[in-house]
Amino acid sequence: MCSRSRGGIGWRVSGPLRDPTTTCSGARDQGHPNVVISPSWSPYAEGVNPSISAPAQTPATRDGNVDQSAPTPALHAIKVVKRDGRRVDFDDTKVYEALVKAAVEIRREMTPLVHRAIVDIVAAVNREIAGRFNTDIKIYEVQNIVEHALLESHEYDLAEKYIGYRTQRDFARSKSTDINHSIINLLSRDSTVVNENANKDSDVFNTQRDLTAGAVGKAIGHKMLPPHVSNAHQKGDIHFHDLDYSPYAPMTNCCLIDFAGMLSRGFRIGNADVEPPRSIQTATAQISQIIANVASSQYGGCSANRTDELLAPYARANFAKHLADAQRWIGDETQHRAYAEEKTRKDIYDAMQSLEYEINTLFTSNGQTPFVSLGFGLGTDWFEREIQRAILQIRIDGLGSERRTAIFPKLIFTLKRDLNLAEGDPNYDIKQLALECSTKRMYPDVLSYDKLIEITGSFKVPMGCRSFLQGWTDADGNDVSEGRMNLGVVTVNLPRIALEAAGDQAKFWSLLEERLLITRDALVYRIERCKQATPANAPILYVYGAFGQQLARTDSVDTLFKDGRSTVSLGYIGLYEVAAAFFGGAWEGNAEAKLFTLDILKALDAHTKAWSREYGYQFSVYSTPSESLTDRFSRLDKVKFGSVENITDKDYYTNSFHYDVRKNPTPFEKLDFEKDYPVFSSGGFIHYCEYPVLQQNPKALEAVWDYAYDRVGYLGTNTPIDRCYKCDFSGDFTPTDRGFQCPDCGNNDPASCDVVKRTCGYLGNPQARPMVHGRHQEIVSRVKHMAGATGSSGSL
Repeated sequence: MCSRSRGGIGWRVSGPLRDPTTTCSGARDQGHPNVVISPSWSPYAEGVNPSISAPAQTPATRDGNVDQSAPTPALHAIKVVKRDGRRVDFDDTKVYEALVKAAVEIRREMTPLVHRAIVDIVAAVNREIAGRFNTDIKIYEVQNIVEHALLESHEYDLAEKYIGYRTQRDFARSKSTDINHSIINLLSRDSTVVNENANKDSDVFNTQRDLTAGAVGKAIGHKMLPPHVSNAHQKGDIHFHDLDYSPYAPMTNCCLIDFAGMLSRGFRIGNADVEPPRSIQTATAQISQIIANVASSQYGGCSANRTDELLAPYARANFAKHLADAQRWIGDETQHRAYAEEKTRKDIYDAMQSLEYEINTLFTSNGQTPFVSLGFGLGTDWFEREIQRAILQIRIDGLGSERRTAIFPKLIFTLKRDLNLAEGDPNYDIKQLALECSTKRMYPDVLSYDKLIEITGSFKVPMGCRSFLQGWTDADGNDVSEGRMNLGVVTVNLPRIALEAAGDQAKFWSLLEERLLITRDALVYRIERCKQATPANAPILYVYGAFGQQLARTDSVDTLFKDGRSTVSLGYIGLYEVAAAFFGGAWEGNAEAKLFTLDILKALDAHTKAWSREYGYQFSVYSTPSESLTDRFSRLDKVKFGSVENITDKDYYTNSFHYDVRKNPTPFEKLDFEKDYPVFSSGGFIHYCEYPVLQQNPKALEAVWDYAYDRVGYLGTNTPIDRCYKCDFSGDFTPTDRGFQCPDCGNNDPASCDVVKRTCGYLGNPQARPMVHGRHQEIVSRVKHMAGATGSSGSL
C-alpha cells in the first residue's frame, strides 16, 4: 500500500516497489505504469515533496496517443557525450524524469493533462534530435533543445525551473573544485566537514590545519581525477574515499606494519638512528614512535599483527636481566625464577600501559589519534601469555583516575580451537579475561582463526578496523602478511542504483555494470597515482622498513604493490536498502531476496577477480565502514528521490551486508543470516551483535563467541558502557538531537561523562567528538539482540 510519510516529507511505498498494481489515492496511468497519477490530492498542500518513479516505456506520441514502442529508430544510433567525455546511449526517459521533477517542484499537480503535456514535449525533443543528429550529441545540446521545446510550448515556469536546476548543477560542479568555497564551508563549521571523522577534534589547531589542507586537497583532487570519476563522486554514484589526502598526494591507505623487521634491524626516524631494543619497555616505546610516523605518512589505519609473539623476545631479555640479578643478590636458588618472573611481569604491564597511554596521547600530522589495532592471542609460552594478560587487564583498568574507556588501540583477540576456545584448552583462562574485558570496554573484538583462513586465504589481523589482506607468498614461497598495505577504496552507491531501477531488476544489473566500469577506472587511477610516490616521500614506509623492504630512495615503490602484494578495494554499502527497494523492508526472511543480495556480491567479486587478472594488482571487495558515507549517500539520494520508506527516510544507509539495525533477531539468528556474505567480500568485513549490559553475564557473550567460531571470521561486541561521573550511572545514555545524555541526571558534559559507541569498526566518543547526522541516526536506531538491563548505578 502507499501512504504519506508520517514526517510529511514524501510518498512512501510499503511493500515491494516492483508491484505494478500499487496506487496512491488515484489511478496508475496506463501509458506509464510506474507513474502514479493523483487527480485530487496535491502533495504540496501538505508541504510534501513526492518522488515519482520513471516511466517504464519511452514517452513518444503517435496520432495524439501515448506510444509505448521503442524510440524513433534514428535515436538508437545517437550517443550523448557527457561533460566528462563519456559516450552513453540517448535515453529520453531521463528528459521525462527531469521534467516531471521540475513540474512537481513548481507545485504543479501531476494530473493526466500535465502528464500529457510533458509527454508531448519529450516527443518534440525526440523529433528534433532525430532530425538534426546522426551519431553524437553533446549533453548541453540536449539541454538546449529541451529548453527550446519548453519555450515553444509556452511552458515558461517549467522552463525556468528546468534551467534553474541545470544552472545549480553547473554551480555544484564548479564549487567542488573551488578552493575558496571549500574553505568557506570549513570556516562556517559545516557539520558534514568538521564532523566527517569522529576521531578528529575540530576545535584544536592542528586538526583545523589538517581540515584546511584537506579542503584544498579535495578541490585539487577533483581536478586531478579522471573527469568521469570526479563527476560520479560529486553526484553520489560512487565515493572516492579520502579525497582530502589522495590523489593530491600519492599516499597509501592502511597497512600491517613490519614491526618485527624494524625492531630487529633498527631503523631511522628524523635525525635519529634507532638501535634494536634490549627490553620490552624500549620495544613498546619504539613501536609508538613508528606508529606516529607511519600514521603521518598514510591516511588509513595501521595494525600490529600477533603483538604478544612480537614482543615476547624483548620480555625474555628483561627476564634474563632479572634472573641474573637474582642469581647475584638472592642466595636461595629456589627463589630466583619467582623473583625474575615477578619483576618481568611488572615490566610487561608497565610497558603495555605506556603503549596504551602513548597511543591515546599521540597526535599525527593528520590531526588525529592514530587509528591503531593490536592483534594478539595465539602465543602459548609464559611471556606471550603475560603480554596477552597485560593488554586485557590494562584495558579493563581504564585510563586515568576516572578509569575512562580507551578508544585506541583497537584490541583484536584471536580465538583458536584447541588453544583457548574450550574449557580445558591451555589458554582458556585468557579467553575468560577477554570476555570480561569485552563486557566492560567492548573491545576486544574477536577473530575466528580457522574461519578467517578459509575466507581470506591466510591468518592475519585486519589493517585498521576491517581491511583484510588476501593470502600471498613471496618468491621463496613464504606466507607474508606484515609489511603489506592497501592502496585505497572506492565505494559504489548500491541503494541509488536500486532506486533508479524502480523495481526493474534487469535495469539494476545494467546500471550496476555501468557504475562498476567507472569504479574500476577510479581504482586503476588510485594504483597509478600511488605508483608515482618515491621512497623519499615517506622514508618510514619505503626506506626504513614499515612496508617490509628497505628501498633505495630512487627505487620504484611499485615493487611493493604489484603481483598481489598490496590490495585496492571496491567498497559497497546498503545491501539492506537494495533488497528493500525490490522486496520491501522486511525481506530478511525471503530466500529470493537474500539470494538477490548474494548475487550482487558475487558480481562484485567476479569483477574484482577479473580486474586482478587484467591489471596484475589485487582488487578486493570491501564492506565499507561508512562512518560518514552512510550519511552522505543517503542525504544525496533523499534530495534526488525524496523520502522513500526503509531507504532514504532513515537518513542513513546500512553498513555493507548487515542485518537491519532496527530489527531484533537473536545474536545466533543474525550471525546465521550474515555468515554467507564475507566469502564474497573478503577484502574487508566485520559482524556485530547488540547486547544489554553483560558484566554480570559473560557466559552469554561466550556462548555467542563459541557459536560464531565456525560461522564468521570477525565479530565485534556492542554493549552499554557509557558512564556518568556525576550520578555514577553506567549503561546506555539517552540519545538527543546533538548527542547523548545520562538518563538519570541529564548530564551531557563530556568533562563529566564518558560516552562510548561503536562508530564503525572503531569505537568513538560522540559526546567529545560529534559525528555526522546519519551515523548518529544509525546508532540511535540500533536495537538489542538479547533481552536484559541497559543500565544501572555502580562502578565497572
